[in-house]
Amino acid sequence: MDTIGDMLTIIRNGYMTKKGIVVVPHSKLKEEVAKKLYKLGCVESVDLEKGDKKKSLNIKLKYEKGEPAIIHVRRVSTPGLRVYRPKSGIRPVLSGMGFSLISTSKGIMTDRESLKAGVGGEIICEVW
Repeated sequence: MDTIGDMLTIIRNGYMTKKGIVVVPHSKLKEEVAKKLYKLGCVESVDLEKGDKKKSLNIKLKYEKGEPAIIHVRRVSTPGLRVYRPKSGIRPVLSGMGFSLISTSKGIMTDRESLKAGVGGEIICEVW
């Protein structure tokens, strides 16, 4: 089961239906990806909600003049086909207009941060 892919689909579908907030089941990796999307300005806020037995992430979607902040998000590495790239294999998304999120030994990074740090890793997704 691809939980990161499910989270990205929930966010993409939320933008397509003009929702304000989407709720995603919690995991540490999903929380880190959502926080990175917040730091990059793709979502307005990320809040952790602790229920009786399960935690969830409340992600407030960001719109600029009625248009979604994220136009497209694509899952690259899946559980059935992991995609790893060394630092020399990391390429810009849409000629630098977008970014990719990479799981490195130093945490979740964008493609630019990964190149600066000189590390490669698993390409999680591409966003533009």
